[in-house]
Amino acid sequence: MLILVRHGLTQANADSLLLGRSDRPLTDVGRAQAAAIAEAVGSVGLIVSSPLQRARETAEAFGTAVDIDERWIEIDYGEYDCRPLADVPLEFWEAWRDDPAQRPPGGESLTDVGVRVREACLDLAERARGEDVVVVTHVSPIKAAVAWALGTGDEIAWRTFVAVASITRIAVSDRGPVLRSFNECQHLRDEGGISC
Repeated sequence: MLILVRHGLTQANADSLLLGRSDRPLTDVGRAQAAAIAEAVGSVGLIVSSPLQRARETAEAFGTAVDIDERWIEIDYGEYDCRPLADVPLEFWEAWRDDPAQRPPGGESLTDVGVRVREACLDLAERARGEDVVVVTHVSPIKAAVAWALGTGDEIAWRTFVAVASITRIAVSDRGPVLRSFNECQHLRDEGGISC
């Protein structure tokens, strides 16, 4: 099973900022969420993480060695990184929703994320057939992995919501990937009131 985990809460998440490549730590609530995730998932064969601190801290809650894979890093929002959503021009949002290949100034597109994440999923698929593999990552890579599992395009990103500290599970078999669960949050009941 490929188990995709979105990192725990950061202050930028709490402030509703676009959080891309800016390297922010978890809050105390985020650390509690990471512990709840590790308890909910249990023991696994492999833990992979984005290189960003918020993902690494979440992965470390599992108490085992963590492999870092750059392909699981969050989308690069370019000049919009760490800005309030309302500060991003409406024209850009509309263009991006119409075309997943659209890039924010100085950033990367959903299509770019999809290419690197599909490659990362394929590299983990064989191992995930025989054991649980956890990947601690971010919103956009999780959406791209779901698109891979469903065999859809990157435009699906606009029709999915991935909560902070949520869990998504993709089974991998000889017949390909199958989305088994999406945006699980029941493990967070007592960890900061996050709702899905």
